[in-house]
Amino acid sequence: MVTNPYLKWLSGTASWWWNDSAEYDSMDQAIANGSTGVTTNPLLIKRSLYGHPDFWRPYLDSAKGLKGDEKAEEILRCVTVEIAKKYQPVFEKTEGIQGYVCAQVNPKKQGDTGVMVEMGRRLAAWAPNIAVKVPATAAGLRAIEELTAEGITTVGTVSFTVAQAVRLAERQQAGLARCRAAGKKTGKVFSVVMVGRLDDYLRDVAHDMESDVPESDIIQAGTAVIKKAYGICRERGYESKLMPAGMRGGYHAVALAGADMSMSLSAGIHTALAKETEYREHISESVPDDVIARLRTIPEFVRAYDLDALPTEEFIRYGVSQRTLSQFVDAGWAPISEFPV
Repeated sequence: MVTNPYLKWLSGTASWWWNDSAEYDSMDQAIANGSTGVTTNPLLIKRSLYGHPDFWRPYLDSAKGLKGDEKAEEILRCVTVEIAKKYQPVFEKTEGIQGYVCAQVNPKKQGDTGVMVEMGRRLAAWAPNIAVKVPATAAGLRAIEELTAEGITTVGTVSFTVAQAVRLAERQQAGLARCRAAGKKTGKVFSVVMVGRLDDYLRDVAHDMESDVPESDIIQAGTAVIKKAYGICRERGYESKLMPAGMRGGYHAVALAGADMSMSLSAGIHTALAKETEYREHISESVPDDVIARLRTIPEFVRAYDLDALPTEEFIRYGVSQRTLSQFVDAGWAPISEFPV
C-alpha cells in the first residue's frame, strides 16, 4: 500500500472523498487512504472491462445470451456489486452515511422520467450501499425526486452549473420530505458538479469566440460555480452533499478542501495531491472578483454561474451536458453492451 498523506489529511477534515474509478484493484489502497465511496459511470465501467477483460469475464456469466441495453445493465450489475462488497464495511461503520458505490441509469434515456425511475429501482436493489445516479435534465429532476421519496440514495449527475446543482438539491429535499411524511427511512442525497468538464467546455467556447480570458481564469470557472452552489445550498438548508467531479488537476480539490462535500477523485488527482505540501482548508476563500468579472465576458459561464440564467428545460441542451451524455452513450454504454462475455 502507498500512503497518500494529503488524502489521509483531507479525510480528517469535514470533506469526504470517493474513488473516481471502476478499477477493482485500486479499491483497497483508496480505502486505506480514506476513500469512503466510489463514483462509477458507464465510461469508467467500460474502461475497467476492456482494460481487464480476463479479470471481469468470470463475473459476467449471467450476461451471456443477453443483448443491447439488457446486456449492458446486467454487466453493470455484475461489476458494481463486486465493487460494492469492498465498500460494505465503510457503509456499516458510518451507519449508511458513506460507503456508497454509484450506479448510473441508462444515459440513452436522459429525457424519460418513467424509464429512469424504473431502472433506478432496479439499481438500488443490487446492494444496500448503491447510490443511483440520475442526470440533471428536467426529466432527471422528476426522477430523482421520486426515487428519493422512495428512500433510495440518489446522486444527481451530468451537472455543471449552479442552477443544476441547486435544482437537484431542491428536488432531493422535496423527495426527502415526501419520504419522511410517508414514514419511510430516507436514503442519502448527493449533487454533482463536474468542475473540470465545465472548464474544458468554457475553454473551447473562449477559443471559438477569440476571447482573451486567460487560462489561469478558465481553470477557476468550475471552482467558482461549485463554491457558489455550495453557499446557496447551505443557506437554504438542503441536505444534499455537493460532489465535485471530473477534476483536471489537484488544484480543484485543494480549492475545496475542508468543504462538507464528497469529492470524486481519480487516480491522476490522487497522484497530484500526493505532491501537496501545504495542508490547509480553502473552502472559505472566494474566487477573486476580477477573475469572475473576466469569466463573465463568456456568455456560457454566465449561464453556468448565475442561478436563474439556465432554465430547467434547457439543462438537457446545455452544451457540456450534451457533450457528456453523448460520451457516456457512445464511449461507455454502447461498448459495454458489446463486451464479449
